[in-house]
Amino acid sequence: MPNNVTINLSALVHNLNQVRNLIDQDTRIMGVVKSDAYGHGMLPISQTLEKNKIDCLGVAHLFEALELRTGGIKLPIVILCGIQTRDESRQVVENELTPVLFDLTVAEILAQESARLDKKTPIHLKVDTGMGRLGISHTEIGPFLQRIMAFKNLDIDALMSHLSSADECESDFTDVQIRQFEEATQVGRSMGLDLPFNNLANSAGIMAHKKAHFSMVRPGIMLYGGLTSPEFKSPVPLKPAMHFKGRVLQIRDLQDQTPVSYGRTYYTEGPRRIAVLSAGYGDGIPRSMSNRGNVLIKGNKAPIIGTVCMNLTICDITGLEDISTGDEAVFLGSQGQEIITGEDMARWAGTISYEIFCSIGGRNKKDYLS
Repeated sequence: MPNNVTINLSALVHNLNQVRNLIDQDTRIMGVVKSDAYGHGMLPISQTLEKNKIDCLGVAHLFEALELRTGGIKLPIVILCGIQTRDESRQVVENELTPVLFDLTVAEILAQESARLDKKTPIHLKVDTGMGRLGISHTEIGPFLQRIMAFKNLDIDALMSHLSSADECESDFTDVQIRQFEEATQVGRSMGLDLPFNNLANSAGIMAHKKAHFSMVRPGIMLYGGLTSPEFKSPVPLKPAMHFKGRVLQIRDLQDQTPVSYGRTYYTEGPRRIAVLSAGYGDGIPRSMSNRGNVLIKGNKAPIIGTVCMNLTICDITGLEDISTGDEAVFLGSQGQEIITGEDMARWAGTISYEIFCSIGGRNKKDYLS
């Protein structure tokens, strides 16, 4: 295959240790591995995290949790987007999973299935402190907790919430979210709950807001060496885990004012030498990188020209020496002294590195290095 994604598992371990350097010794860590571990491969990533003594894992949906159990993962697994049906509740109980709840009807069904199977099921309750997404309003947490506590087969392990703006320079809104979450946890403890695993901090919260750490943190993008936005600065050195390379399929010499690719969005200015590369938007390279950004060939940056195609991208190699058909072209990662990061690609494409990783990782064969 001309295209290949390489995942460096030692970079993952390095980044996990950087998380540990930022938190207190008794703060637990939930490694977020949803969406195929942001394109990095959910099972190999989870196996590595389990081997390196992470406390639990977070997935989005039940099918991901079941895939991990089938793959032999023994760690606690939290289902961040919750469950809905009786069948899902049964599978949660049978597989000793931890769903996030924010709905009383689902809680009642889960309690019934837990009782039927003579088990107690751990749960996290989602509190909305300002994200405006899933959750119970922080002002309504008391009555909601009372109703949940009536279900004797459910163990409330944690309240959880999510920071919407922790990577912004202005921290006023994040401070409000932290304060409202603290108030919600105080309500829970005043009702006699231990709540040993309260969690709020995502990657940006871990790196920029110590007060958001509580009992557990939820690193996602920083585990994979990415940042929450192209402008965000990490206080610790992170190593990119994903590398994506293609190949030079053809080298051509074009005359002045030759149009390049769909829509003629680029015309050569003077004679140019171009390389046609083996990956495009069907392989995870954003089409919005057309006429923007670079690839690496023979340790040099070569600008992308023309519209990115489904399986081909064109770059300008005028002035670069000794480039041949079959040479490696790096879209993401390092070559020689140069590097292209997820943040670089995100900046060129007008997106975030999360989307870059998910797109590339989800569409290409992955090899793992330890």
